[in-house]
Amino acid sequence: MAAHLSYGRVNLNVLREAVRRELREFLDKCAGSKAIVWDEYLTGPFGLIAQYSLLKEHEVEKMFTLKGSRLPAADVKNIIFFVRPRLELMDIIAENVLSEDRRGPTRDFHILFVPRRSLLCEQRLKDLGVLGSFIHREEYSLDLIPFDGDLLSMESEGAFKECYLESDQTSLYHAAKGLMTLQALYGTIPQIFGKGECARQVANMMIRMKREFTGSQNSIFPVFDNLLLLDRNVDLLTPLATQLTYEGLIDEIYGIQNSYVKLPPEKFAPKKQGDGGKDLPTEAKKLQLNSAEELYAEIRDKNFNAVGSVLSKRAKVISAAFEERHNAKTVGEIKQFVSQLPHMQAARGSLANHTSIAELIKDVTTSEDFFDKLTVEQEFMSGVDTDKVNSYIEDCIAQKHPLIKVLRLVCLQSVCNSGLKQKVLDYYKREILQTYGYEHILTLYNLEKAGLLKPQTGGRNNYPTIRKTLRLWMDDVNEQKPVPEPGGESCVERPPDKTKDTASIQWYHRQEARAGTNTPQVLSGAFHWPDPKRVWEHIGAEPTESHGHIVRVQWLCPSQCATGPAPLEARLAQYRGSSPHTPRAPL
Repeated sequence: MAAHLSYGRVNLNVLREAVRRELREFLDKCAGSKAIVWDEYLTGPFGLIAQYSLLKEHEVEKMFTLKGSRLPAADVKNIIFFVRPRLELMDIIAENVLSEDRRGPTRDFHILFVPRRSLLCEQRLKDLGVLGSFIHREEYSLDLIPFDGDLLSMESEGAFKECYLESDQTSLYHAAKGLMTLQALYGTIPQIFGKGECARQVANMMIRMKREFTGSQNSIFPVFDNLLLLDRNVDLLTPLATQLTYEGLIDEIYGIQNSYVKLPPEKFAPKKQGDGGKDLPTEAKKLQLNSAEELYAEIRDKNFNAVGSVLSKRAKVISAAFEERHNAKTVGEIKQFVSQLPHMQAARGSLANHTSIAELIKDVTTSEDFFDKLTVEQEFMSGVDTDKVNSYIEDCIAQKHPLIKVLRLVCLQSVCNSGLKQKVLDYYKREILQTYGYEHILTLYNLEKAGLLKPQTGGRNNYPTIRKTLRLWMDDVNEQKPVPEPGGESCVERPPDKTKDTASIQWYHRQEARAGTNTPQVLSGAFHWPDPKRVWEHIGAEPTESHGHIVRVQWLCPSQCATGPAPLEARLAQYRGSSPHTPRAPL
């Protein structure tokens, strides 16, 4: 049981346990000792739902990474391939199976497609002559992966590309399927709101899936009141700007993958007198970051400038707690102190880790280049000099800074200006191609096709109106406590304008970094409102209307979720008797 998944308003351990149960059932079908061959991309997501101890309980003795040529030797009866439905992976699997057949003795092969079984992949295996070698060919529906008490992720890095460049709606189907699984466990969501073409398609898929299962009545009282679907395309600004929360900066600088981060080991080496810096560790320090850690849960969404004071206060509290040992006189007091010692030592270790991480981040954030970059971002999002070539971007290209940094800034300028003047766009393209190579012609073409980089068409720039209407910026903000966090919103502070004494902030959806990638993803919306009515006020439509791509689906009222008067009264009594802030597990 992952305790941190039950800290939020919804107990996500229910979803995690359902996924684990499905995995156990498949493993039990393959009787005898087992070796699992992993598609390397799946090891991270699977690690969040099933540790090695669970696999070992079901006779998994060996695990290998899927690679070409022959598999390592393993004295097992079953070999199971856990793979995504990709044609290139089928070629590798066929090579593995044929090499094992030549090696002998005969083994039983099985394949598990994640998240969907693919007829094209099975046809490729048949063409390669190995399809008949697999006893079980099944799919494992790992659509929504619980990362934390308030976050689920599809871990589909290519979703935006698939939807807007390749016109492939597979990721939308997986999203709809995952949301239907969520409703099966937590009750039917009474109302669905959406903004954007992809949101409309997901809602339509959910309606069609619900219609296909009309025979089965979901009697679970709904835990969720509303579902808000937002296209990534509705807000292209958020993934382009630099994150400035503690967690966001960890992701920006080092990258968070599946709740884990790898950090330089120097800051974490124990300091001993007389060593003189010898024998420093060379292997990266790997840490898991989630709300199970009390200190991290407190500072993860704070502006980085406010983290230092929190760490300082926590250090004083821990130090005072350890000093209590001197006041313990009686056997009972000593016993009480000893019982608290493991927790205190864990808290001290956590403090040491996050102090080291803060030092690593500070080395970056205090650099002149980092400040200059944030200043340029602030100017763009404030509408300053967005219609001409930016000198800082010119310098970055001339010094051959990482291409992703340059492209994020150019696309940010384009989005904030509703496109770039043709001569400005041509200049950027020419400089990028001459500096980074002409192979990036396709990169620039794809950015234009996705709407991240485009020429001005003579239309009106609507970004200033949106910024004012949605109140994306606030002035004179206290860094230590920028604003209250209504409904779970987080604010990210911008560096002060060099010509003014004020600072600015932009609202961010605080889970952008949690999934461990900066890649824009469908359904990882940037704006988060506590009250759905506020959304409709800002986008100019009534909740009961269908306006453009705005969709509202009314499925059923809460009273229809229970079958018969007696179950209804029991569920309503439980619902009314619980605190509104207490997670309600499904009955």
